[in-house]
Amino acid sequence: MLVALPASIAFGVTVYAALGPEHAALGARAGIIGATVIGLVASWLGGTDRLISAPCAPATAVLSAFAIQLVQHGVASGHVVALLMLVGVLGGLVQLALGLLGVGGLIKYIPSPVVSGFLTAVGLIIIGSQIPKFLGVPGGVPWQVAVLAPSRWDWRAILIALVTAGTATIAPRFLHRIPGIIVGILAGVLTYFGLVLVNPALRELSGNPLVIGPLGIHGGGLWAGVTGGWAQSGQIGLSYLLSVFGTSLTLGVLLSIDTLKTCVVLDKMTRSHHDSNRELKAQGVANVVANVAGGISGAGTMGATLVGLNSGSSSRTAGKVEGVLALVAALLLSQFIAWIPVATLAGILIVIGVRVIDREPLQFLESKETVLDFTVVLAVVAVALTVSLIAASAVGVGLAMILFVREQVGGSVVRHKADLVQTSSSWHRPEREVDLLEEKGGEAVVFELQGSLFFGNTYQLYADLEHEISTRSYVIIDLRRVRSIDVTAAQLFRQIRDAIRERGAKLVFSGVRENHRSGRNLREFLGQSGVWHPQSKTVRIFTDLDAAIGWVEDRLLGGIESAADEEPPMALDEMELFAQHRDETIREIERHMEIRRFDAGATIYERGTPGGELFWVRRGTVRLVARLEARKTRPVASFGRGDFFGGLAFMDNQPRPHDAIALTATEVYVLTREHFEQVATVHRKLAFNLANSMARTFAKRLRRAERKIAMLQEY
Repeated sequence: MLVALPASIAFGVTVYAALGPEHAALGARAGIIGATVIGLVASWLGGTDRLISAPCAPATAVLSAFAIQLVQHGVASGHVVALLMLVGVLGGLVQLALGLLGVGGLIKYIPSPVVSGFLTAVGLIIIGSQIPKFLGVPGGVPWQVAVLAPSRWDWRAILIALVTAGTATIAPRFLHRIPGIIVGILAGVLTYFGLVLVNPALRELSGNPLVIGPLGIHGGGLWAGVTGGWAQSGQIGLSYLLSVFGTSLTLGVLLSIDTLKTCVVLDKMTRSHHDSNRELKAQGVANVVANVAGGISGAGTMGATLVGLNSGSSSRTAGKVEGVLALVAALLLSQFIAWIPVATLAGILIVIGVRVIDREPLQFLESKETVLDFTVVLAVVAVALTVSLIAASAVGVGLAMILFVREQVGGSVVRHKADLVQTSSSWHRPEREVDLLEEKGGEAVVFELQGSLFFGNTYQLYADLEHEISTRSYVIIDLRRVRSIDVTAAQLFRQIRDAIRERGAKLVFSGVRENHRSGRNLREFLGQSGVWHPQSKTVRIFTDLDAAIGWVEDRLLGGIESAADEEPPMALDEMELFAQHRDETIREIERHMEIRRFDAGATIYERGTPGGELFWVRRGTVRLVARLEARKTRPVASFGRGDFFGGLAFMDNQPRPHDAIALTATEVYVLTREHFEQVATVHRKLAFNLANSMARTFAKRLRRAERKIAMLQEY
């Protein structure tokens, strides 16, 4: 409260001082109401622990600029008061709407240079609005005019402001438990009463331009001030009402950004997590109620929040207590507040304005890569000071988007490129097929893309793919890590397809899912954009890269596409593992085996089950699947006709590490551990040869796995 209340009074005086010095008391009263109502309502409805909400610098900048503009257009002071309250109510409704629409999570993603420009512009606007009061020049005079007119300066105001600002700046170095703002205000008040000793005329409160003056807090003064402000609203013309909406939108967005920025800082310091949308709704309701009651708008404030945090606050109760204490202090100390010099509040606000200015962007000048980001900050500041804050936001976001596109255009979306010789599918193939794939692997290439494919980087993408398109028989493009694809990128894919089709080659897309991360049905999009159709002989699409590589491997091996159900079951003597054994030996071991059949999608065994059985695929396809977090899965290995699986758990007698799923209608030979031991008892050489053949196969698979791991380390 000791931080929030004096600052709130200063903010209120700043806004209403544009109407003339006689409205300083009305501004102080509006600041007190704002500190009380916003502190109570926002903490009651919001969900962020320790957050203190009160009138703030961004609200002051927007409202004071709006008030000055109205005064310059000759609007009556009573109408200005009503319009200020109306702007505050509508600004709160904007915040409430943003929270209800779920936009809270997006506001914090406004580019950092734009936010920095906002903060700097707000600080400069506050400083500019306080310079006339700092110099003691009557209200309504622009700061440029005040600075260039020394004859109008009041040395008493300058002295009070200098003492206040200097004390508020230096005091925190020596007094760690008392906020510098409080010490500065006390120093300013003492300086004023020192001047009273020289000039007894300053003892008069009424009509004294150097002090705030009577607040009208006691009796019916508070209620009269509220009803008096709204009583003027019925006389406001339509033309004035139309000017309110743009200012209200600016106010609502700025207050939302200010609140969420404070919440993010609080999260980092307390290792907590706030609910952005709930907080925006609470802040919106608080600002509506505060302005209806005659106060000014506010947000979650950094200074008061950090003071409360360092003092031990741990819940929303801190904000509620701040609101109650602000009202109690105003009622008990209204006579003291009336004697606070206007120059003291000007000095305090100039200190706050200087602190609000973001100096971090100055570091952008140290590197050529960030100089353009600094220009965004300058552009936002320039537009904010010459046009408006809402125009500055549009310019800043627009420039940030241009810089983003420029950055994307200069980079490549190709995450990794590999020949088929360097990578392989999870299929465990016989040695002769592995040798043939190493010989023909140069005919295929794999491109893994990442990021967003849009008009800005399609030219670079085509340059990266152009050579491979004209030389390879198979081009695989993996879209798994692609966030979005626009129409220009789809046209590029059609161009690539046409170039490949002329050579009789194949274009293969992988990572094509119906529930893509962008929310788009990627398969449907490729079809609608003319890149692919189900009858295409040039373009194939697969849901994962492993399946795409496996399909290309089959083509290189001379395989033909056929339905799994049409495959004839494979006899035991046709399998590589048993090819060197005699017929009677094979019949003996086959006698101990069982044939099992599984429908497509059926589970052959689950992770964690005992590994007492060994399997050989007679027909169909089997895939081992690893379970990951959040119910996700990843394929580990695939097996076709003639392959064996389940060997690791069978040999070390440990539980199964993965699930085994039948991808198609599948038949398998099953050899249990008990039957294997029976065979080993009678045919020791057969058991030894079988174990030796399995060990060699495991060694080959391990070598291939090591090669893939080494390739992945290059990513």
